[in-house]
Amino acid sequence: MSVFEQCLFTNGHVKQKKMQHTANALSICWMAWSKKNNYTLMKNSVLTIAFTSAILLAGKLSVAQSVHPLTLQQCVETAITHNLQVRQSEYQAQSDKVSYRQAKGTQLPFIAGNINHGVNQGRSIDPFTNTYANQQINFASYSINTGITIWNGSSIRNNIKQSELAAKASEMDWQQAKDNITINVILAYLQILNNQEQLTIAGNQVAVTRSQVERLEILNNSGAIAPSVYYDLKGQLSGDELSVINLKNSLESAKLNLAELMNVPYNALVQLESINNQLTPTLYDGTSENIYQAASQQLAFIKAAELRRQSAAKRLLTAKAQLLPVLSFNGGFGTNYSSVANRQEFIGTNDIATSSYVTVSGSKLSVFAPQSNYQTQKISYGNQWTNNLNSSLSIGLQFPILNGLQAKSRVSQTHIVDKRAEFELGAVKTQLRQSIDLAYINMNTSFEKYQTLLKQVDDYTNSYKVAEVRFNAGLTTTVEYLAAKNNLDKARSNFVTARYDYFLRSKILDYYQGKRLW
Repeated sequence: MSVFEQCLFTNGHVKQKKMQHTANALSICWMAWSKKNNYTLMKNSVLTIAFTSAILLAGKLSVAQSVHPLTLQQCVETAITHNLQVRQSEYQAQSDKVSYRQAKGTQLPFIAGNINHGVNQGRSIDPFTNTYANQQINFASYSINTGITIWNGSSIRNNIKQSELAAKASEMDWQQAKDNITINVILAYLQILNNQEQLTIAGNQVAVTRSQVERLEILNNSGAIAPSVYYDLKGQLSGDELSVINLKNSLESAKLNLAELMNVPYNALVQLESINNQLTPTLYDGTSENIYQAASQQLAFIKAAELRRQSAAKRLLTAKAQLLPVLSFNGGFGTNYSSVANRQEFIGTNDIATSSYVTVSGSKLSVFAPQSNYQTQKISYGNQWTNNLNSSLSIGLQFPILNGLQAKSRVSQTHIVDKRAEFELGAVKTQLRQSIDLAYINMNTSFEKYQTLLKQVDDYTNSYKVAEVRFNAGLTTTVEYLAAKNNLDKARSNFVTARYDYFLRSKILDYYQGKRLW
């Protein structure tokens, strides 16, 4: 709930409770003081009640003064912040913006690292020698790989542009949702003000009719008039009171409608700031053609339709690029470790007898040969990490040959989407032109009605004054008096409606031109 709503719906209630508590405390103090000074019980009671009532009245006045009427701007801003449709459009715009950032990321290299540790039991491949070994082997491998698309028929570039245009279109949809809720809030706001004025007029009608009924009741009791005159006017009073009841219902329904648009709790005590200083109709400045030219450049939904047409065109180019070869670059870097990896270290030589011999002076002598001696040592983890380093670089070219007609079908589908987006743009512009023409006609008609009703109210006011004087003097019938009164009441009601209607029509034309609406 916004600050001004809390002021309206919370602070007033809290202040009123505080004033009530203060009143209760002061009442107790007053009673104690009165008793101490030997006032009578009657005087104490009367003075206590009066004192308490004064405090409570002051509290109510304080609450009333603390409640500020809501302005049109506050209502619009609250609706834009809390309205469900506006928030949904905002979330969609944020989601499409993320998609755009993701699309831009596809032009960056793909880099992935891999770390793998494991244990082999039984007969398995020694990753160090790549030969079979029948023992437990602890192994590890580490690698980092990268790849980047060098060229793919500009598919990545067109996809980025398509996502960018789609994100901008969503932003325009969000703006359009805010524009729509603004118009609806203005309509609901004006409806409340209109109903309040209608209720005031109806209340005045009841007061005038009741005063006449009270006057005729005296005359009827004294037999100075026919009873039918008195009861006809009593029937009129009931009809006027019924109009008040209906208008109260319409007023509360309008308040509920505004609360729903603002997405805040309904409160019957809500008050709106009057805009009577803006309700002085003058002929609207501008032509239908000028308004359309401005609207086609300003309105968010026109911009959204244009952006979607451009986005569809880029999507078509992206789909066509799938039919072209893809040139890519790949690289990798890695190393590995094996727990059975070892090496033979030379430790020296010695002479050993062989099976060969030589005959010297008839004697057979053994032949000795040198033999190298080695010691088996495990290769350390660090040495294996360094010794087993490896890297790779490659350039690949992929040719699409047959993929079940998926690429061609995708091109056909996006071509249809492109044509539909172009048609929708034209249709939106046509509908906009028709809406502006209709709004302009309604504005002129509303202005003419306002001028006519202004004159009618003046004429019926003069007619009613004459009829009232004649009726009070007994020179005319009840039927003639009620006819004059009803004519004036209806003319006043229609005049108030015409004023607000013309104001709304003007605001709609302002909206089409992108002008500020409050």
